[in-house]
Amino acid sequence: MEEKHVVRSLAALAQTHRLKVFRLLVVAGPQGLTPGALAEALALPAATLSFHLKELTHAGLVSQERVSRNVVYRAAFEHMHELLAFLTENCCEGEACMPSNAPVTAPTTSSACGC
Repeated sequence: MEEKHVVRSLAALAQTHRLKVFRLLVVAGPQGLTPGALAEALALPAATLSFHLKELTHAGLVSQERVSRNVVYRAAFEHMHELLAFLTENCCEGEACMPSNAPVTAPTTSSACGC
């Protein structure tokens, strides 16, 4: 992933409402959510939500698809995984990443995105 895409993605997520929208879409999984469901869950006006969805879509973090009369938004899991891979690419290179008192937990694969 190119640094300019990383910066654009991180900038999009560096806003409270957009971060909440993205996290809801991750939880929703491949099924996605309609703008109405997102607006209701976050108590956001439609115009505000639309602005934030546009920013997330422009950053490549969210995709949209027309399904019948609705638009469904989904987290772009592949992009999310590429972003996480970029951020952790040099993890533990030379030194331990975790403080010595940090608990070690096994990763789970039960999430909708296969994380």
